Amino acid sequence: MNVMREQSVQCISPAGLHRMAYTEWGEPDNPKVLVCVHGLTRSGRDFDFLAERLAGEYRVVCPDVVGRGRSDWLKNKALYGVPQYAADMVTLLARLNVDSVHWLGTSMGGLIGMALAAQENTPIARLVLNDVGPTITAVSLRRIGDYLGQAPRFDSVEQAEAFVRFVSIPFGKLSDQQWRHLTAHVVRRAADGKFEFCYDPGIAEPFKQDQGGGQDVDLWPLYEAIRCPTLVLHGALSDLLLPETVAQMAGRGPHALTVEIPGVGHAPMLLDEAQVAPVRAFLLAA
Repeated sequence: MNVMREQSVQCISPAGLHRMAYTEWGEPDNPKVLVCVHGLTRSGRDFDFLAERLAGEYRVVCPDVVGRGRSDWLKNKALYGVPQYAADMVTLLARLNVDSVHWLGTSMGGLIGMALAAQENTPIARLVLNDVGPTITAVSLRRIGDYLGQAPRFDSVEQAEAFVRFVSIPFGKLSDQQWRHLTAHVVRRAADGKFEFCYDPGIAEPFKQDQGGGQDVDLWPLYEAIRCPTLVLHGALSDLLLPETVAQMAGRGPHALTVEIPGVGHAPMLLDEAQVAPVRAFLLAA
């Protein structure tokens, strides 16, 4: 059953209630659930290709993290961060009515997964970290901060796509169809007919405050608390997840399996069979 269903769940923050949207693939009563969580300014629709291919084995659930995609924006911008995102995901898992899930997180989605997987009695049974780990480089944070929160507006979808291609060069060589897909679900038409991004520019406020004072961010204590089987996908040209960090991840904490994706920086977008294959093999090895 490869039909995509659009759903939402009510979550709470100290500022009140908000709605988190998600897409769901596969049989709705399948007890095997794969949660796929996107990067900082992206949406759950990034995982359409992967979800279609795994919907025969899993109920694949792809949320739009609050402040992105079809989800609500937080009233208090200071709350945009992993603690709130992780709390929202726990609410989502309660809605799904499952005790255990497999988790795939790209960049920010991987950080949320790490935060949950490190908890005692975690619901995460298998974890895939897509180009993210316990050391986040200051170089990558500066690059992301250069465009985050700019809130550009465009006269056409084509202009928006050109911007997405420019800021997302590290995604690697993608087809025109893939770039259109990656653009279509992160922009929308505004009331005045212009096109704008579907994320709250306010997510930039806590991000820029939390950049570590120009230093790398160290999350090793969190990573070393993870006990579930873990796979790390590493873009060979990534400026966020460096080879030396990947090597350490294989020898510390959950002793992750590692797979390098050639010709890609931050981050592999899992839009072709070659990138999906190691994820599928790892998840279904359970």
